[in-house]
Amino acid sequence: MSHRRPLTQLPTHAVANQPPAFEGVNLWASDRALRSAVAREGGAAHADALHGFGARVGSAEVTAWGFEANRARPELLTFDRYGQRVDEVRYHPSYHRLMALAVEAGMPSVAWTEADTPSGHVAHAAYEFMMAQAEPGVCCPLSMTYAVVPALRHEPALAEALVPKLSARVYDPEFKPMTEKAGLTMGMAMTEKQGGSDVRANTTQAHRLGGSDTDYELVGHKWFCSAPMSDAFLTLAQAPGGLTCLLVPRWRPDGTRNPFFIQRLKDKLGDHANASSEIEYAGTYARRVGEEGRGVRTIIEMVHHTRLDCIVMPAGMLRQAVANACWHAQHRAAFGAKLIDQPLMREVLADLIVESEAATALAMRVARSFDEAGHDGAVGERARAYSRLATPVAKYWLNKRLPEAVYEAMECHGGAGYIEESVMPRLFRQSPLNSIWEGSGNVICLDVLRAMGREPSCVAAVLEELNASRGGDPRYDAFVAALEDRFARVGREPVHPREARQLCERLGLALQAAVLVRHGEPAVADAFCAGRLAGEGRCYGTLPAGVDIDALLEAGRVRLD
Repeated sequence: MSHRRPLTQLPTHAVANQPPAFEGVNLWASDRALRSAVAREGGAAHADALHGFGARVGSAEVTAWGFEANRARPELLTFDRYGQRVDEVRYHPSYHRLMALAVEAGMPSVAWTEADTPSGHVAHAAYEFMMAQAEPGVCCPLSMTYAVVPALRHEPALAEALVPKLSARVYDPEFKPMTEKAGLTMGMAMTEKQGGSDVRANTTQAHRLGGSDTDYELVGHKWFCSAPMSDAFLTLAQAPGGLTCLLVPRWRPDGTRNPFFIQRLKDKLGDHANASSEIEYAGTYARRVGEEGRGVRTIIEMVHHTRLDCIVMPAGMLRQAVANACWHAQHRAAFGAKLIDQPLMREVLADLIVESEAATALAMRVARSFDEAGHDGAVGERARAYSRLATPVAKYWLNKRLPEAVYEAMECHGGAGYIEESVMPRLFRQSPLNSIWEGSGNVICLDVLRAMGREPSCVAAVLEELNASRGGDPRYDAFVAALEDRFARVGREPVHPREARQLCERLGLALQAAVLVRHGEPAVADAFCAGRLAGEGRCYGTLPAGVDIDALLEAGRVRLD
């Protein structure tokens, strides 16, 4: 008879001083900064729905879905067992569960369907902010489904047929014609090997079919096509009249498969739950969207809205990183005290909280400008001008800040944060993506210079926003005065490209500070102005003396009540 003890009773394996799993946390109720920002920007009517969604996405079950969707990467099925070309991507069931959760909640549709609550873009941003914490990979097709609506409106007949299904709270992953589905998802395929962001260098050809002026046949190769199992895609191709925007469905109007050849899936640093692919058009059916030869002007409507999501997602991931670091520090002890009571750790966490709250505040402020841009008169004009400049600035700045902040939050965990069982490695791999998607840093900076040079109303709208917060903090006032002086010279001397990154950084800081000084927690606003506008520290944990660390830690605390 064996007298060996079961492994669970070995005295050497007693588990102590380990934090509980960060799950079962309502991502809405536990995040004071998010709730305050959404209410401030006009989204209070959505609070109950967002509370329910926050409980769901923060649950242990949905957290597990995110890990499962990342471990079981999408697989490309080029041929079926009989040798017939099928070009399908198979996802783990958890990917589809995550998609269904977001679609049924209204994340991609709320901006277009709830006219009685004119804060749909703020609500959309809040849903995405939390969804990015469950699994940011699925936010890509959800974002494109949301963002395609304004572009489709350039072709009223297409919009009438497709927008109701794109706005339906129905997720249907079946691979079948759009006419047989109640809910649709949308993708985008613009870039090519030889051009990348320079889409005017595209070589894909669009030939008119018969006597039609709306139907085309495409021949060409696209280097990046994300979420290739979407029901249709906006793409760019050279038509007889120039670069044109077209809609490419996975199925032809006659119910047969459209030639849409998935050549391979990209082996990416992160974003493992989502498939990105190279595709080949070879006699592929497409429908024109907008005027022939004005493809960039048409598709930029979609890009502008996906750029909003490229602001919201890093803000959400930053909150997730900081919340996990604070959670760990609240429950883990070292050298005789909880980590959160250790002086240096407190400094680091407080600094990270300032970063997170500033990102949240700016993301929701930019989202409000999308709601107001739909208004008539002066309000709409000002919002459109503000959004034209603030959107690329925020997209640039928040994404530049994210990887360093995630790394610092990972370090707060020690070695445990470097292990794949933690969410931190997934977050770290994901953190550079949105800086690259929809225009990498240099492209965005050049777009900012273009807007400033061609659309002076953008500069005026941003200055109006910045000046409205003057008088709240002398460090902010001095920072904005220097910016205003630089803007005053824009009309006389164009900004040299070598200045673009510095200008975008300063604009990003000023826009964040403007919201915090007027509306933020006083301790957060003070720390931001001290550490970001007037401070000299470059690493997290170097806030100037006099900042209220206790108040900052209380502001960023994960609330379970």
